[in-house]
Amino acid sequence: MTIYIPEIDPASLQFPDPNTARTEPNGLLAFGGDLSPQRLRQAYRHGIFPWYSQGEPILWWSPNPRGIFIPQQFTPSKSLRKFMRKAPYRITLNHACHAVIRHCAESRGPNQTWITEAMINAYQTLHDQGDCHSVEVWQDQQLVGGFYGIAVGSIFCGESMFSLADNASKIALWYFCHHFNLHGGQLIDCQMMNPHLASLGASELDRQHFLSQLHQQRDIALPTACYHPQTLVL
Repeated sequence: MTIYIPEIDPASLQFPDPNTARTEPNGLLAFGGDLSPQRLRQAYRHGIFPWYSQGEPILWWSPNPRGIFIPQQFTPSKSLRKFMRKAPYRITLNHACHAVIRHCAESRGPNQTWITEAMINAYQTLHDQGDCHSVEVWQDQQLVGGFYGIAVGSIFCGESMFSLADNASKIALWYFCHHFNLHGGQLIDCQMMNPHLASLGASELDRQHFLSQLHQQRDIALPTACYHPQTLVL
């Protein structure tokens, strides 16, 4: 059976309606185009993100349901609080975005990652332009965990995380949720739900409700201090 997938017009930044994404595979919307900053910003503003493997055309997705975190509702477990009181970790924001992206790619191995060199370069450009941000976890001077994603108004669209030490990614998320909430952040998009995200407390939101929230919040500007490079504290 032939599966029809719309091709992106390279001369246009327009995407198909996310509600027309396929149910199998879940969320596949279109292919083609490029990873220019303008196209990526347009994609995230409409609840769409790229996800593809080396050698494939660029694939664009908008899954249903969507994995999300509500930052003001994030509650670390007692064991995580106890661990952090003893852990020699330091958590920062936007201190090493490129290194975080690299670690996210390398931690999955060359045959399992969708974070290709083209993706790395694209998101580094978005970071340089103020749209892509990272959270870092340091043990002494070594980067041992973190995540990165795209800011869209009062929503943060998480892309990938990594952890090289106990609880590093959980602590990165905990500190960022606290910080994001303080500065007016409303929702953290984590795209497709998986067991690891569920273990961190993610919940599911159907695509229509997610898109409705996105459209309401994507033009809400958070304070500059929200993404200014800094050390995060509780």
